[in-house]
Amino acid sequence: MKKTKIYFLLVLFGLMLNACKYDFIVPEELPPIDTTVPVSFSTQIVPIFTSGCVSCHKTGGQAPDLSAANAYSSIKTMNLVNSTTPETSIIYAFPGSSSHSWKGYTASEAQLVLTWIKQGALNN
Repeated sequence: MKKTKIYFLLVLFGLMLNACKYDFIVPEELPPIDTTVPVSFSTQIVPIFTSGCVSCHKTGGQAPDLSAANAYSSIKTMNLVNSTTPETSIIYAFPGSSSHSWKGYTASEAQLVLTWIKQGALNN
């Protein structure tokens, strides 16, 4: 009887190991952004906010107000950009953190926001 239990447990353990399936996610390969061409706040950054942020971060909603008319002034007055170490800028780092309820930027959006910050976070 003891051998049967051991055999049963070994078979069960083997089935459990074979039942596990791991799908490995291949990181998204992004083409490098040409840093010699300025990233436009109005035509490249604001659409990122409009598509993913403005549902909560709008006039009368949760701060900062990232609506097209108020995004730049909100980012500047709330000090969400760190020009010394751009990677620590709140407008770049916080949307992807576990403290934030939204999924965050896509890899290409994050790269664009970071490049914009590194270029001086201009209102262009």
